[in-house]
Amino acid sequence: MCGIAGLIDAKGRRAPDANRRLALAMSDAIRHRGPDGSGVWGDAEAGVWLSHRRLAIIDLTEAGAQPMATPDGSGHLTYNGEAYNAPDLRSELEAAGYVFRGHSDTEVILYGCQHWGVAETARRLTGMFAFAYWDSKERKLWLVRDRLGKKPVYWMNQGGSFAFASELRPLLLHPEAPRDIDRSSVAEYLRTLYVAAPHSIVEGVHKLEPGGILTFEPDSGRVTAERYWSLDREVARAQADPFLGSPEEAVSEAERLLADATRIRLMSDVPLGAFLSGGVDSSTIVALMQQHSAGATRTFSIGYRDAEYDEARHAEQIAGHLGTDHTTFYLEPDDALAVVPELPRIFDEPFADASQIPTYMVSKLARQHVTVALTGDGGDEVFAGYNRHAAAGGLLGRLGRLPGPVRAAMAGTMTSLSPNQWQSLLRIVPGRVRPRAVGEKLHKLAPLLKLHGRDQYRRLISQWPDPAAIALGGRERPGPIDDDGLDALLPDRVAEMRYLDLVTYLPGDILTKVDRASMAVSLETRAPLLDHRLVEFSFRVPSSIHLRGGQTKWVLRQILERHVPRALYDRPKMGFGVPIDSWLRGPLRDWAEELLSERRLRDQGLLRPEPVRDLWRQHLSGRVNAQYQIWGVLMLNAWIDAYSAELSGAAPAPQPVAA
Repeated sequence: MCGIAGLIDAKGRRAPDANRRLALAMSDAIRHRGPDGSGVWGDAEAGVWLSHRRLAIIDLTEAGAQPMATPDGSGHLTYNGEAYNAPDLRSELEAAGYVFRGHSDTEVILYGCQHWGVAETARRLTGMFAFAYWDSKERKLWLVRDRLGKKPVYWMNQGGSFAFASELRPLLLHPEAPRDIDRSSVAEYLRTLYVAAPHSIVEGVHKLEPGGILTFEPDSGRVTAERYWSLDREVARAQADPFLGSPEEAVSEAERLLADATRIRLMSDVPLGAFLSGGVDSSTIVALMQQHSAGATRTFSIGYRDAEYDEARHAEQIAGHLGTDHTTFYLEPDDALAVVPELPRIFDEPFADASQIPTYMVSKLARQHVTVALTGDGGDEVFAGYNRHAAAGGLLGRLGRLPGPVRAAMAGTMTSLSPNQWQSLLRIVPGRVRPRAVGEKLHKLAPLLKLHGRDQYRRLISQWPDPAAIALGGRERPGPIDDDGLDALLPDRVAEMRYLDLVTYLPGDILTKVDRASMAVSLETRAPLLDHRLVEFSFRVPSSIHLRGGQTKWVLRQILERHVPRALYDRPKMGFGVPIDSWLRGPLRDWAEELLSERRLRDQGLLRPEPVRDLWRQHLSGRVNAQYQIWGVLMLNAWIDAYSAELSGAAPAPQPVAA
């Protein structure tokens, strides 16, 4: 895992030495992604410069250093990620006559691009990756991103000055970088609390989409983009070849694929462990890791003193059953609050999934012991694990058949009490343990009763349901959720929701969160549940199996039950939350009040102060729990503060840096 950056000065606007210094400064801005080494390569005549920050995982010798060149010097590669099937591809390339200097997967990708071409090499790779390949014979640069979007690539093209990097920050060092905030991105951010590809928070800076290849030809200035892999194509193939076996056979095939996906992600020349929350996803991964480990797997979890949020005891029980070497860090409010001022720099763009805090903290904990950690990311999206999937396959479907007035009356009943009042009422009702935040869930369900189809999904994923009422001058752009072709492509609402999760929420929120949090502490994370072979298989499996008996993630639960007693994991879903609601009313109140002041909001000119201030007052009073909407505005404003120098163009000019 590494950091990449580069630039092409096609019109020769700067001296070669200035371009070299800029390329080095860009890579140094992401030193956290690769503290083990750096490198730069340039072709002064072509104006092409590639740089690299190295986190050494496979082949720790100089044979794995980057940027890496083909023996004839015609191809150069700077690469971030892991190709888990590199040994198999290497055998094919050796049979074709290629001679390898080391055993890194970088060399495999480099020779693959030369031998098969860039697009075919990307299609052959199993793993997570983002890379840039320059071919001096064709005079063309390729940028490539992995299928699901685990590894990021930002790029810009300003009048023939092309640049790219693993994060936004290095691009803002470029003297010709755009600096204006994209107001449409602000509106879209308010809805989801992340900035989705292909856009960024800066107008004119873009993100390469998952499964994408971008080419830049400096002689003409031409930029083209294509997809070497897309989920819609794979879903269409899956629908043409549905899985016809029994539910039990579906479980066995999924376990076979997941076990192999886990096995190949254990390759490492440095210490390796896993995050273990005690939930179904991470517990399944750790159970499968233990099958391939000679000793006890190192596992890590975050705990809370507040029992409403704490899953550490469950993680410890599963760790004990599986025999892992487990470490728990109990997150105190002061620990978390100390991280808050650093969040804008850690996450690089406005980003407001509050679980960013424990994700960063567990990454920091794990990095004290290992350099690589496997995660359970993707289990909900791949195996239908969210409450919205269960609702789409059950309650929402049934309620949708009721007359409109009946649904409206039910919605009114659900909102007749505040979330806190619902929670208090249900605590005194005897019976099974109620899910956390059940009152908020009822309030979230109520407006869905008046909607249909993808409008329900849009409402489910919305934090500010009407961003146009808040954002000044920005308008949301069409995205995957607006694709009317989905109704014909996908057989049912559950499959459609899973598809939308995988192309929007997963790369925009989950994978962004884990990438930035882990790479901030130089930790590589790997997600077996997002192996593309498993994702493709999951769409062959009918939704009736994914939600068999009304149970979310039925297939994954059956796999886990083969390794862990059900009593250790069968409990209501908690998520990876933090008590932001109470922190905003307590220790974070003064910090938040400054960022939300009416004067500040007016001077900033991005948001209408009145609705923001009104919601903030309601939250402080306890009448509503608006923690997520408020957190979104806070993270936006804190990011603007942190990046004020870069956005004004006053960032320090790149200084000479030793190679």
